Amino acid sequence: MVKVKPFAALRPPKSIASEVASRPYDVLNSVEAKAEAGEKSLLHIIKPEIDFDPIIDEHTQEAYNKAVENFKLWQERGWLIQDSKEMYYVYAQTMDGRTQYGLVVGASVEDYLSGKIKKHELTRKDKEEDRMIHVRIQNANVEPVFFAYPDNSEINSIVKGVVESKSPEYNFVAEDGFGHHFWLIEDDALNAKITKIFSSIPALYVADGHHRTAAAALVGEEKRKNNPHHTGEEEYNYFLAVLFPESHLKIIDYNRVVKDLNGYTVDEFLIKLQEDFTVQKIGAEIYKPDSLHNFSMYIGGDWFSLTAKPGTYDDNDPIGILDVTVLSSLILDKILGIKDLRTDKRVDFVGGIRGLKELKRRVDSGEMAAAFALYPVSMKQLIDIADTGNIMPPKTTWFEPKLRSGLAIHKLD
Repeated sequence: MVKVKPFAALRPPKSIASEVASRPYDVLNSVEAKAEAGEKSLLHIIKPEIDFDPIIDEHTQEAYNKAVENFKLWQERGWLIQDSKEMYYVYAQTMDGRTQYGLVVGASVEDYLSGKIKKHELTRKDKEEDRMIHVRIQNANVEPVFFAYPDNSEINSIVKGVVESKSPEYNFVAEDGFGHHFWLIEDDALNAKITKIFSSIPALYVADGHHRTAAAALVGEEKRKNNPHHTGEEEYNYFLAVLFPESHLKIIDYNRVVKDLNGYTVDEFLIKLQEDFTVQKIGAEIYKPDSLHNFSMYIGGDWFSLTAKPGTYDDNDPIGILDVTVLSSLILDKILGIKDLRTDKRVDFVGGIRGLKELKRRVDSGEMAAAFALYPVSMKQLIDIADTGNIMPPKTTWFEPKLRSGLAIHKLD
């Protein structure tokens, strides 16, 4: 059973919350971040390379020093203020008329190390270490990670009660059109009840932020090993997470584009596809996959529907059922010779938030030869994979909206 705790967040005053809060470090490159960052934006802390002209390498000591300097400065200026008591927080996000309600908590380092916080992606050591440096130098979890948990009616009832009984502390629509709403749970008895309910929940699932999760937990483990008086109750035994009930979350598609057809002409490629797929030409109108094992392809100015033939996939295998597996096995590997999605430069990935027009644009520009759109993975598939200890292929899930960074920061002391 999992362990969570309330904490005293470092967060912006209500009047400037929308100015401080930013998109996560990994959804913007440095040039985009520099253009987007206002004076008070957290981007100056999580992407400090933007404060240099020209922009410097984000992995230099100079950039790390700037991150520490800015974090202190934001606190000195009163742009980030620590709450006087420990509590949980409700963080809700609205996108396309749908609102998902999460709880901001301290998640347990031990739960991650023991596997109670379950993951579905592999992490890279270099990216882990980069995020660990940021946690170490700030002695804080500046950005949250995004978890799911099995639906629980008691938690739902508590969150509903908080939302309906008081005005939100923060309530704004960001420049991307997504709404962000934030409430404080100041009732001690209610906080204790939340802690108790989660102690009966068997697992949490990493939805988004595998590298940040690993980094936060590993720094906590370091601090534990380096403290001869460690008790297990120190603040570094927990890290910043936002937990959403699984039914609130929606995974959107994560699509693929390829640079060439491995020597085949378009007509030859279409013939090869017919070995494993029912191929239907749609024409110029954009086609979106309508079910599992149905794909859309854009090539040569036309959209096609590709439906995998029975026997080419295994719906009894948590990995075999995934359309990313079917596409990788039957098209990218078998026909195009693309063996490793992590390293092959002939394939690229396009988040569904950009829409299928982006796939068309990249092919029409001549940059890519073909594009493939996939039916989104379900939360059930993600949880089945995590529960069985399996790992999804790269670039399988895309969660939207992203958590805003800077609404709550967790100090490790």
